Amino acid sequence: MAVHGQSPNTLPLGDRNCNTEEVTSCHFFSLETESCSWPLPFSAAVSLSPCCSCLMAPMEVALILGWWLVAASRAQQLPRPSLSLHSSQGVSLGDTVTLRCHLPRPAAWVELYWEGKWRSKKEMDQEQDVAEFSLTGIKQEDAVRYQCQYQGLEPAGTSQKSDPVKLLVTDHRYPPPGISLSPREHVEMGSNITIQCWNKKYGAAFLLHKAGHSAPIQHQEPDDGGTATFTLFRVTPADSGTYRCSYRIGGCCLLFSPLGDNVILEVIPRPAPPRVNGSPSRNLVAAVAGACAAAIVIIIVLTVSLLLVAQRRQMQSDLRPGATSRSPEAVQFQVSPGDSEGLTYAQLQAVTPSTHPRGSSTTPEPPIIYAEVGTRGPR
Repeated sequence: MAVHGQSPNTLPLGDRNCNTEEVTSCHFFSLETESCSWPLPFSAAVSLSPCCSCLMAPMEVALILGWWLVAASRAQQLPRPSLSLHSSQGVSLGDTVTLRCHLPRPAAWVELYWEGKWRSKKEMDQEQDVAEFSLTGIKQEDAVRYQCQYQGLEPAGTSQKSDPVKLLVTDHRYPPPGISLSPREHVEMGSNITIQCWNKKYGAAFLLHKAGHSAPIQHQEPDDGGTATFTLFRVTPADSGTYRCSYRIGGCCLLFSPLGDNVILEVIPRPAPPRVNGSPSRNLVAAVAGACAAAIVIIIVLTVSLLLVAQRRQMQSDLRPGATSRSPEAVQFQVSPGDSEGLTYAQLQAVTPSTHPRGSSTTPEPPIIYAEVGTRGPR
């Protein structure tokens, strides 16, 4: 629809009517533009109509955004550094601390950040892979979190910040906390142990330390009476050791009290149940030996039983009626007294008939007795 006083091929943009052909030639993306008064941020090599100048600002923003995304992607490609804290002992006010930033790649420079704020910068050689930052005369405000970041050489770009490292500082002007252990010292394995730490005046949060561990093993907020209760559940011999407490001083940084007195926990292992038959291997050997012995006894009993049965059958066959005795016996002849002088007697033996092969149907011959009789002659 045409507007009065305007050409049907023009659009109202501010105080100027822009030709639609000009807008189209400038790749106009929105018809809701209120003004054409945006100036070009750079000198154009090509003469543009006034309506095109208002369209160049979004294009420049897009270019800047694109370059920023490229830089961000390069930064994401760089691996993050790591930061470590080095001190001979626990850090106290007035001590010197060394922070080391470990670089995974060669860097042009390394920066140290203090609670997210820039603190110092160090130029690097290409051969160096560690940047050291020394903090001398530690003060209360130095007890904060630190991070490091580096500028890479190949590929170029800025890495992300390292994981934060906490600088815990001890202020010996504050009294150490008290500590108690329940039950006392020697406990059986599997018991629950309670350690209490207290300081009614300064304690904001309590920390439980165990000898041999560089960092606290637990932390606890105190109750209204200024006492924190730590519980060790189902303790094992690995929980044996020396325990101490400290507390964080309220109102300032990462400032802590000195360590208090210690308590010693000794966990007694439960005695193993006695083994009646020794180890499992010995039990197996004993079982096999017992089975072998039982088998041998059974074999012997069966053999003796078979022999007894065979002997019994033999005896029964010998005692049957009509059975002929095969054993040699003496044969006694009845001789009249009148003939006793004219006879000579000899010992006679029964001759056992020869055996016949199995299956032969011949009947055994009666035994034959041989005798020799001698006389003195007729009377």
